[in-house]
Amino acid sequence: MPPPGVCMNIINARRKRDGYGTSANPEKFLNQDFEQLKQYCLIRQVRFVDDMFPPDRRSIGDGLLSPADLARVQWLRPMKLVQSPCFTVDGVSRFDFGQGLLGDCWFLASIGALTFQSDILKQVVPDQSFDEDYCGLFHFKFWRFGRWVDVIIDDKLPTVNGRLIFVHSRDPAEFWPALLEKAYAKVCGSYSDMSAGTPAEAMRDFTGGVHICVQLKNAPHNLWDLMYRAGQSVSLMGCGTPQGETSENTVLPNGLVQGHAYTVTGVKQVMSQGVLVHLVRLWNPWGEGEWKGDWSDRSPLWHTVSPQDREMCLAVVEDGEFWMTMEDFCRFYMDLDICCLCPDFLDGTSSCHWKTSVYEGRWVAGTTAGGCMNNPGSFWTNPQYRVRVEELFSECSAKQGENSMMVSLMQKPDKRNRRLVKNLHIGFSVFEVTKEYEAHQGKFPASFFTQTSLVAQTKTYMNAREVMELMDLKPGEYLIVPSTFAPNETASFILTILSKAETHVHENSGGHDHSHEEEVCKVFKHRFQNEADQENNRTFFRQYSDKYEEVDAEQLQKILNEKILKGHSSSGGFSVDACRSMVALMDTSITGKLNTEEFLRLWKKIISLKEIFQRTDVSQSGTLSLNELRNAIMASGMRISDEMLNLMALRYGSSGQLSLQSFISVGLRFDCMTKIFSQLSDGAAMTLRETEWLYLSMYT
Repeated sequence: MPPPGVCMNIINARRKRDGYGTSANPEKFLNQDFEQLKQYCLIRQVRFVDDMFPPDRRSIGDGLLSPADLARVQWLRPMKLVQSPCFTVDGVSRFDFGQGLLGDCWFLASIGALTFQSDILKQVVPDQSFDEDYCGLFHFKFWRFGRWVDVIIDDKLPTVNGRLIFVHSRDPAEFWPALLEKAYAKVCGSYSDMSAGTPAEAMRDFTGGVHICVQLKNAPHNLWDLMYRAGQSVSLMGCGTPQGETSENTVLPNGLVQGHAYTVTGVKQVMSQGVLVHLVRLWNPWGEGEWKGDWSDRSPLWHTVSPQDREMCLAVVEDGEFWMTMEDFCRFYMDLDICCLCPDFLDGTSSCHWKTSVYEGRWVAGTTAGGCMNNPGSFWTNPQYRVRVEELFSECSAKQGENSMMVSLMQKPDKRNRRLVKNLHIGFSVFEVTKEYEAHQGKFPASFFTQTSLVAQTKTYMNAREVMELMDLKPGEYLIVPSTFAPNETASFILTILSKAETHVHENSGGHDHSHEEEVCKVFKHRFQNEADQENNRTFFRQYSDKYEEVDAEQLQKILNEKILKGHSSSGGFSVDACRSMVALMDTSITGKLNTEEFLRLWKKIISLKEIFQRTDVSQSGTLSLNELRNAIMASGMRISDEMLNLMALRYGSSGQLSLQSFISVGLRFDCMTKIFSQLSDGAAMTLRETEWLYLSMYT
């Protein structure tokens, strides 16, 4: 049986091609259908209770509350807390809510930013109520690693003494913040899984857009202009203060909180004493606790600006929102995250539309996880993406050195519970494909990276969910190589390429060097051109065949185990099922057995594959490591992608090793799929992707 998830990869890819997982047609998180569940509850006149995120201590999670506090928690519906609950009261605002016992200021800061963008808010928070067709069922939409998901919850909320213990609204009758937080806790695995994070994570999940991170210690000179343009576009902005000596959120004498997330809620320039001052407005998701320095609510500097500016900006009230200068912002804050639907704000032009290409890939230890460039022997095995950049259109021609491309690399988690996810150190490198390599087909070898100049790369490998770089690439052809820092680390990733210019991108792992294939063919061709050899094989076949000169699966099993696996004592031998598959693959006469010609064709292929196996088994272990498997695949002339190579290793490998009989099974089956497509009635040529789809559909 294939490992769990292999067949689901096929289903998910097919759905994605049909638009499944978009914001208009989101996936059903945990396969829960909102409309079906709602109709079920209304028809039976019951209120929904979510078995997938039950109202008990499992959904709160470990380490958040003490056993004594957990025992006091009651899960109550809003109607048990107030007489007339409302989803929203007089619209939504960042001032609607305050943080509870949960350390999710990063998430609440992102909600604060979300309240400024009504269109995005409507997408994440559909219009709902406690009035019409109420049945205790609510839903929200989030972007999660390349796809939108619709997340369903019941409205039972954790309380102690009739009070919400996590996020709570200033108006006791309003519940949209608490329900939104619960839905995101379900996505993360539990409430405790939401402890600690960065605003970028939630803002990305609210928009599915572009994320830009600015390190404020090395802020660009035009940072205020950048923030101003972002504020004018459909963007969410958040930032964070550096961590103190401990993980505690210590309040400093200047009023700022260490290791805390804030929302950027505005930028403005004012004239003060004849000097133009650039100001940034920030909001503390605690709903209180403000900056006490220059331009704070009670600062005398507000008396140096015009009455109009003072009235527009100043609100002397403890609401957690305050102004500070751009200089103080860069001094006291660590980083700025901007998430937007489109990066047009980067240069302030609206006439040039950025083009987006998105690719999902995977690093697999031993096959496609070569590590960073510190590992020259394996770096080339990483996934490769070949990009051709065309000339910029005249209306969006960039100035010299102006960024015209953005590359983002995001790693996908392999666990549902967020706190169990261990991010790897990831990054990417960009190389120019020079003229001597333009005609090269397939994956670039190790020699390419020693002979080719590096034109861009991530500044450092980070154990972050996402890394990105802006770059200026002149027209030409490039190779982007995403990688982990250390080799042999397995993880999935999403590579996003945005460009002002027209780009043509394709994964570079498929295909092979035809000259190499011809060389391989020459090595083995002579073995079957000699008539004496052919006759010897016929004589050998008759020794095992029945009186009709045919062999069935059991007889084939005996031949293969005695002749092919001789000397491979560590091997378990070919199974009857494996031999039945071979008979089915080669039985063109449809008799359930192999005649002489059918057997000789099979024997020819098996001998070739065995010789390739022995040549590439450089460790002489009798099995192929995953690195050796790649070399064997290339030597056999099979044309497959990295994704297919990874699936082959998962399907047929055992503890990272592939036996001789498994390698032969792989080669025979893939060769058969190739021939099936080449014999289509309309004469259409088989593409690499079509071969893989058929292979996966039939054999995983």
